[in-house]
Amino acid sequence: MGESDDVNCYRESIPVSRYLERVGASTARVGSHLCVGIDPVPSALPVAYRDTRAGISRWLETLIAATAPYTAAFKMNLAYFEALGIEGMQLAEHVRRQIPSEIPLIVDAKRGDIGTTVAAQSIALFDILGADAVTANPYLGIGALAPMLDRADRFTYLLCRTSNPEAGELQGLQVRASAEDPAETLAERVARLAARRPEGVAGRIGLVVGATDVSALRQVRAAAPGLPLLVPGVGAQGGEASLITKEGVASGVPGVGYAGRGLLVNVGRGITDAGAADAQTEKALGTAAAEWGRRLAILQP
Repeated sequence: MGESDDVNCYRESIPVSRYLERVGASTARVGSHLCVGIDPVPSALPVAYRDTRAGISRWLETLIAATAPYTAAFKMNLAYFEALGIEGMQLAEHVRRQIPSEIPLIVDAKRGDIGTTVAAQSIALFDILGADAVTANPYLGIGALAPMLDRADRFTYLLCRTSNPEAGELQGLQVRASAEDPAETLAERVARLAARRPEGVAGRIGLVVGATDVSALRQVRAAAPGLPLLVPGVGAQGGEASLITKEGVASGVPGVGYAGRGLLVNVGRGITDAGAADAQTEKALGTAAAEWGRRLAILQP
């Protein structure tokens, strides 16, 4: 049985996650790839919101309400909530309740371990917090994430080529599985292995690929042309939106034939800084989200 036969077998036997269908419907609704980051750093919030849990809660509610008409998905960075202690986790649960049902929620937790630990992480993120998708670290082997990947009703983005300046120290290393295989970067290997897995064919795996290195993004896309991408790093980190909307779309996996073709581009500070700098916070947030929606508009094939 060749690789194409394997793919066809997987397509017939593995249910496709509804997550990609929901992302497709949501991107079609707003006409863009915009994913709004929810990153409550108290020191970065307007003074009126930063000093109390009630104030931070009002900020989060304002952010969600102002940007929801323009966003295809929200991404909650869980570390910022964890840094606020028990009240922070209560805020995370509150945020989940505020997000409209038609908009998917990605919980950026970057979890990853083995065995029952991953099973516990899966329960905490998917069942307790209510994430539609999560980010996870494949460094222990993609198979170690099975308790997450087995969830046909949810989705997992694997860290692949991240947007931080240090990413190349490991992710850019040249690796070779055998003497017969060509050398490729570790990021390309992660992408290729993910694409070959049954969960990848079934539409339950995507990749996190930063916008700050377009050549690396092209390499990852070539290694895994069918996997959906979550792309951070535009705006404050310098990634070019127009290049990402052109290079980042996917093809060939169930669910990504919908509008947007599996691409979500996260914008955090590019929106929230506008709200923090303007006395008319809600209006400023909405205006910034609308502008990013235009910059990340879905390109016609």
